[in-house]
Amino acid sequence: QVQLVESGGGLVQPGGSLQVSCAASGSAFRFYNMGWYRQTPGKRRELVATITSGGSTNYADPVKGRFTISRDNAKNTVYLQMNSLKPDDTAVYYCNTNILSHDFWGQGTQVTVSS
Repeated sequence: QVQLVESGGGLVQPGGSLQVSCAASGSAFRFYNMGWYRQTPGKRRELVATITSGGSTNYADPVKGRFTISRDNAKNTVYLQMNSLKPDDTAVYYCNTNILSHDFWGQGTQVTVSS
């Protein structure tokens, strides 16, 4: 079992920045591929960014050039730095890892981009 706990969401103005974090339990974090997803009411959860255990990253087209995913294995934490935020980025952001074909999710953190 892996527990994921997101934090750092909040209200930010368009054009602003925010960083969300996800802390993972256990001692094997450094071996996990991690991802950030987001979801708005009535829509499917969508992939935002991923980072492999080796540090390779991948981004969804809508966030390329604006968001950066990173990890700190010493702190068992994955981050999502979000810059140049737009109202369309408003969503609940979820942390994810898949271990032996089982998905683990955090409880999510709300990010609202509004003036």
